[in-house]
Amino acid sequence: MEKIKEKIKEKLKSVRVKLFITLTCVIMLIIAFLVIVNNVVFGQFFIFSKTRALKEVYDKVEDYYNNQEDIDIQNELEKIAIKNNFDILIRNEQNVSIYTSNKDFLSTLGQMNEMTNRFNTDSAQTVIETSKYTIKKIKDIKNQITYILLSGILDNNYQLYVRIPITAIEESVKISNNFLYLMAGITILIAAVIVSIVSRKFADPILELNKIAKKMANLDFSHKYRITDADDEINNLGKSINLMSDKLERTIKQLRNTNIELEKDIEEKSKIDEMRKSFISDVSHELKTPIALIQGYSEGLLENVNTDDESRKFYAEVILDETNKMDKLVKQLLELMKLEYGKREFKDKEFNIVEVEKEVIRKSKVMIEEEGIQIKFNDKEEINVIADDFYIEQVLTNYITNAIKHVEEINGEKYIKVENIIDYEKGKVKIKVFNTGKNIKEEYINKIWNRFYKIDESRNRNDGGTGIGLSFVKAIMNNYENNYGVINKENGVEFYFELNYQFGDSSKIEKK
Repeated sequence: MEKIKEKIKEKLKSVRVKLFITLTCVIMLIIAFLVIVNNVVFGQFFIFSKTRALKEVYDKVEDYYNNQEDIDIQNELEKIAIKNNFDILIRNEQNVSIYTSNKDFLSTLGQMNEMTNRFNTDSAQTVIETSKYTIKKIKDIKNQITYILLSGILDNNYQLYVRIPITAIEESVKISNNFLYLMAGITILIAAVIVSIVSRKFADPILELNKIAKKMANLDFSHKYRITDADDEINNLGKSINLMSDKLERTIKQLRNTNIELEKDIEEKSKIDEMRKSFISDVSHELKTPIALIQGYSEGLLENVNTDDESRKFYAEVILDETNKMDKLVKQLLELMKLEYGKREFKDKEFNIVEVEKEVIRKSKVMIEEEGIQIKFNDKEEINVIADDFYIEQVLTNYITNAIKHVEEINGEKYIKVENIIDYEKGKVKIKVFNTGKNIKEEYINKIWNRFYKIDESRNRNDGGTGIGLSFVKAIMNNYENNYGVINKENGVEFYFELNYQFGDSSKIEKK
C-alpha cells in the first residue's frame, strides 16, 4: 500500500500530470465563465435589445399616425409584428381596439379586465418608465409565459400595447448551458489527448535534462543532450548543460591527473625516505666491523705498538684495505637502493648473451683455476636478448662468483655448468648456472635474496663478499619483471634467471 501511495505521489509530481491538471482547470474556468455569462449577461442583453426594439416600434407607430395619409398603417404594423415576433394592440380614445396582430392579445375592449387578471401586474418588473410609455417584464399566470410589455399613449391619445415573449429565451439559455456542459466534458477528453502529446514534447526534454543532471551529480558525463534545430529555451538549456558537462569533465580529469601526480610525488617521497632509512641502517650495520678495525689499527700506529717498518706497513695496508671495502660497500648499497626503488634507468639493447657469459667466465678464470673447478660451457651459437648488458653481466658475475664460493666435489666431480634454454612460445631465454655441492636448506631458499644475508652465521669476511650480490639479482630481475630463483639438484644447486629473447631468422628458429 505504501508503494502505491509513493507511486501516486511521484505521478502527481510529474510535469505531465501537473500540465494536465493545469489545462483542465483552465478549461473548467472558461466553461464556468461562459455559463455565468450565458445565465446573467445573455438574458440581460436580450432584454436590453428587445427593450430598445420596443422603443423603436413605439416611435415608428407614432410616426405612422402622424403621417397617416401616406402610409398603410395596418400593413406596416403587420410587417413589424411578423418580423420581430411582436403582439401589437392599438386602442382609440374610446378604448376600442382598432388593430391587433394577435386575437388572443386583448382583442376586445371587454377583455381589459381579463388582461388585468391574466397578467400578474403586482409582480411586474418595470424596465423603463417615461411620460409616454412604460416597459415592464410581466408573467401570464394562466399560460405561464413571461413577456416584455410596452404600454403607452400616442400623440393622438391612442393606447399602444406591444408585447414579446421571453420564455423561449430562458429555454435557450438552459439548452445553451447544457450544451456548454457537454462541450466541457468533450473538451477535457480532447485536452487529455492534446496534453499527452504536448506534455511529451515539452516534458521529455526536461526529463532528459533531469537524468543528465543526475548523472553529472554522480560524475558521469557520458550522456549529452540531443540538440535540435528549435531555437527555444529548452534547447538553449540543453546546450548550456552540455557545455557545463564538458567543462566539469575536463576540470575533474585535470583534478584526477593532479591527484595522481600528487600521489606519485607522495609515494616517491615515501620511497626516498624509506630508501634513506634503509641505507643508513644497512651502512651503519655493515660498517661497524671495518670502522672498528680501522680504529684499532690507527690507535696501534699512533701508540707505536710495533716500531718496525714492516709492522707499520701491515697496519697501514689493513686500514687501506678496510677503507676500500667500505667504499665498495657504500657504492654497492647506493646502486642497490636505486635498483630496488626504481631510480635506475636501464639502457636496453640487443646483445649476444653467449658473449657476455664467455667474458664473465674469462674474468673469473683465476679463481676457477685456483679452486680446481671444471667449467662446462659449450654454447657457441649466438643467442640475442633484449636488456641492459651492463646489469646482466653483473647478474652473471654474481651467480658465477657465488658458484665458485660454494662449489664442492661430489662423486668425484667438481664443476660449474652454464646453460641457455630458449622458450620460443614465451619468447624467453632461461640462463642457468649450476655448481656441484651441498643443497641449500629449504628454510634459507627465500632468505638468501635479502640484503646481507649469509647462510654462514659467522659471516666470514675473508671471502670478500658483502652479502648483497643476490639482492642485486633480485632487484634487476624485478625491474624487468622476469623470473629468477634457485633449485636444489641431486648433486648440487642451480641458480637461474630469464631474459626476453630477440627472435632472429625463421630458419634459425626451425633449426633450434
